[in-house]
Amino acid sequence: MIFAVPVKRSFVLNSIYFFIFCLAFVSCAPKVVETGKASFYADKFNGRKTASGERFSNRKKTAAHKTLPFGTKVTVTNMRNGRSVKVRINDRGPFVAGRSIDLSKKAARKIGMVGEGVGNVKLAYRLKK
Repeated sequence: MIFAVPVKRSFVLNSIYFFIFCLAFVSCAPKVVETGKASFYADKFNGRKTASGERFSNRKKTAAHKTLPFGTKVTVTNMRNGRSVKVRINDRGPFVAGRSIDLSKKAARKIGMVGEGVGNVKLAYRLKK
């Protein structure tokens, strides 16, 4: 036999509001936006191990960054044409002064950067705690 316990409507609504507030607060990591110069990997790096231990492939949308944790998803936007691509950080670099990120050729092609070689980009990502 099931007994129904009367529950006040305000308690239920307040509980729902509290849950939504907590969910929104916890899931919102601050979004970081920075600008800089991007380049892309030369073909000779295809198949070599990255700093994360995986093999580099110019056919994947990956990138190298000096400090971001491996696995960080970054949206890279070409400032010249506004095209964007999402990449995953799996390597360290670039090791050329003045550059912020090295893209795989697939990612560079997506944002129309292969012809120019180096381009001004905007990086947007969320840091996990």
